[in-house]
Amino acid sequence: MNKLGIDIGRVIINGTTGPGDTSFFAGDTAAMLRTPAVPDAFDTIARLVPLFTDTWLVSKCGPRVQQRSLVWLHHHNFFTHTGIPEANIRFCLKRPQKAIHCTDLGLTHFVDDKPDVIAAVRPVVRHAYLFNNWPTTEAAIVKSLTRQ
Repeated sequence: MNKLGIDIGRVIINGTTGPGDTSFFAGDTAAMLRTPAVPDAFDTIARLVPLFTDTWLVSKCGPRVQQRSLVWLHHHNFFTHTGIPEANIRFCLKRPQKAIHCTDLGLTHFVDDKPDVIAAVRPVVRHAYLFNNWPTTEAAIVKSLTRQ
């Protein structure tokens, strides 16, 4: 039973090149909604979802960015496009806490753009992927599933 976890910022919602995780949510709501998706994110995730028993979004952010993330995801029809249930989202306030969610959810695969998160989840997730782009990540995930 394979379960996939995916970060949101800079993995689904495109960020800036600045150091802050949530710099793409600066400004008013209209500007935030104009933030594009990471290239290939929606279509790739839609192809991956059927390969897993469950797929979850797991994101580190405070209450304001949690709310904005949900607004962005709904505005861009993320849940409809990808097939991930709207209820399958977990938020935490610190990156290492993602490992707690991975354990609670029984995730076997996890995608994140932060090396410290990958290090934190490796003890509890069989396959952890440091995100760079979706074509490379999808290939690695599919390869891991064919080896089982």
